[in-house]
Amino acid sequence: MTTSDLLARLHQMQAADVPVHGGRTLAYVYDSGLAETDEVGRAAVAAYAGSNGLDPTAFPSLLQMENDLVGRACDLLDAPPDAVGTVTSGGTESVLLAVQAARDARPEVERPEMVLPTTAHAAFHKAAHYFGVRPVLVDVGADFRARPAAMADAIGDSTVLVVVSAPSYAHGVVDPVREIAGAAAARGVRCHVDACIGGWVLPYAARLGRPVPPWTFSVEGVTSISVDLHKYGYAPKGTSVLLHRDPHLRRPQFFASADWPGYTMLNSTIQSTKSGGPLAGAWAVVNTIGDDGYLELTRLVLDAVDRLVAGIGEIGPLSVVAAPDSTLVALTTDDSCDVFTITDAMTRAGWYVQPQLSFRAGRPTIHLSLSAATAPLVEEFLTALGAAVDEAVAAGPIEVTPDIAAFVRALDPDDLSDDDFDGLLAAVGMAGGGGVGLPESMAQINALLDLATPALREALLVAFLDRLTRPVRAVR
Repeated sequence: MTTSDLLARLHQMQAADVPVHGGRTLAYVYDSGLAETDEVGRAAVAAYAGSNGLDPTAFPSLLQMENDLVGRACDLLDAPPDAVGTVTSGGTESVLLAVQAARDARPEVERPEMVLPTTAHAAFHKAAHYFGVRPVLVDVGADFRARPAAMADAIGDSTVLVVVSAPSYAHGVVDPVREIAGAAAARGVRCHVDACIGGWVLPYAARLGRPVPPWTFSVEGVTSISVDLHKYGYAPKGTSVLLHRDPHLRRPQFFASADWPGYTMLNSTIQSTKSGGPLAGAWAVVNTIGDDGYLELTRLVLDAVDRLVAGIGEIGPLSVVAAPDSTLVALTTDDSCDVFTITDAMTRAGWYVQPQLSFRAGRPTIHLSLSAATAPLVEEFLTALGAAVDEAVAAGPIEVTPDIAAFVRALDPDDLSDDDFDGLLAAVGMAGGGGVGLPESMAQINALLDLATPALREALLVAFLDRLTRPVRAVR
């Protein structure tokens, strides 16, 4: 294929994706609305696409950019003079490294544990799975925040890490970091603040005079913080920063291996070879927007949150689950309709919003991550949301027939067969056997998943992902 043919094919395939610019996608992407910033970020990614972050002595420019970005994050998050940090590929890698470092710092603990509020990001469960650290889950309060006394009570002799969020992804509220970090420090345990989605917003929100609970390194007992640059730093995917209060805390994160005949492997992250493109893109964007630019972007997006919350109050069946502390808003409905029909209707109207399945006694919700680019579109979004709610009310709540509901509830997540999965695909009108395509509508599928236990949801979605990711073979 020629270059022009390839580029045309790329654009054709990309047309099926949710838009990454324009402010109409309220999950997965974060849009500053600044065209010049996007251009410089893409140019920097392209310029460094072939550079390898494996060896900072071979690519000293990458080392300089990393140290610049870590220093900027330290200044923003009230880090002490001895603080250190690492640029990672995203929030999940930052979380994995925080858990791994906490585990490896306590080699005498045979069965390490970490204390998590039930609202902690799923990346901590992934870290628990990878590193053999048992998650001790603590129920949150009615306000969806971690409960300090309950978190403190859960700390034991095998606890290597305590986790809090600023804010939590599902509900957009900041945990009481000061009380929980203090309890962890009293037991000699590390406390990690997951600020991946709020860390580049909350400091500017405080400067704007908004009430922000204390959560940075200014809080005694906070030992590490993760903050993503590809979220509200508005940098290209994927970069995050993991900060530690001092070098001693970070040391177990590093990996070195000289016990083989090749070069001595030395890594600060899970990756070895890694493109310098994302790091260069983040450095370029952060220096293009600048401190005053981020302050203005934060003012725009938080004003948009205020207008959005006020407008939702005028849409009868909808309500805000928790007053947002940052840029994340969770919505739920009354019994006249369901969130899954609403999210499908919004997709058809050109807006992408994210459904969240029910958890324990909670109802399903709609997740919104507002970006600065969405700020001028709030009223248009509310109009579309109102129309989607009207459509959902007219259709009524999704009803899963009793026989299908019984079929789903009878499935065993530990013994899910291909026949079981094919039967479920047939129940929702999707082809079974072999591969499977992407559905045009998700409402019925989400309603079925909502009936399942978390373990069964995981098994079903893993089976679905397996069917989706099958190779395309050349025909010869």
